Amino acid sequence: AGKSTLLSALTQGAPYTGQALVNGRDLKRMKSRERAQAIGMLAQNHMVGYGFSVQEVVELGRYAYSRGRLNAEDRRMIDEALERTGMADKRGQSVLTLSGGELQRAFLAQAFAQDPQVLLLDEPTNHLDLVYQKQIFSLIADWAKQPGRTVVSIMHDLSVARRYGTEAMLLNRGKLVAIGAPDEVLSPARLESVYEMDVYEWMRDLLSAWQEPTADMG
Repeated sequence: AGKSTLLSALTQGAPYTGQALVNGRDLKRMKSRERAQAIGMLAQNHMVGYGFSVQEVVELGRYAYSRGRLNAEDRRMIDEALERTGMADKRGQSVLTLSGGELQRAFLAQAFAQDPQVLLLDEPTNHLDLVYQKQIFSLIADWAKQPGRTVVSIMHDLSVARRYGTEAMLLNRGKLVAIGAPDEVLSPARLESVYEMDVYEWMRDLLSAWQEPTADMG
C-alpha cells in the first residue's frame, strides 16, 4: 500500500516530490542533526550483532544533542527513558541477552531519550507477544500525551488503530483513500473497498470466539 515507503520518505530514506513539513519546516532543508532532534523512529526489527549494553543503546538517542559528550541534561533524559520503559534494572545488560519485548523496550527508551517532536513507528509490535504489545502501545500512548508530541504509526491491526489512533490515514496501492477521525476513515464501506471483503463481519466473527458461553437455563 505504500505505508513503509511513506515513513521512509519522512526520514529522507526514499525520494519524493512535494514537501514534508515539521512545524512548518521543510525536512529536505533541515540538517541531519536537526532532523534527528525533530523525528525519532522505532522499527519492528532490530538486527543487533554487537554486545552493547542497554545503557549504551539508549545513550545513542542523545547523539544528535551531545555528539558523544553527555552532559547532565543528557543523563537525566537517559535515566528518565530507562525508568519510563521499565529497563532501568537492565541498563548494564547486553542487548544480545534480551527477549524480543525487552529489546523493543530498549530501543523505545532510545527514542524517548532522543525526545523528538514526532515519533514514527513501523509496526512496532508486529512480532511481539500480546503482553509486550500492550506494554509498548501503553508506553507510547502515555509519552504522546505530553505537549508538542506526535506519533505516526504504521499498523495492520485495525483494532489497535481504532483503540489508540486519534486520526487515521487509509492507503491503497500507494494512493490516499481517506484521512480523518478513525471511525469515519475505517468505515465499513471504505474498508470493504480496500480489502475487498466485509472487514466488519470478519471482526465480529473473531470477537464471537471470545464471548462467554450463555449458561444453559433449561
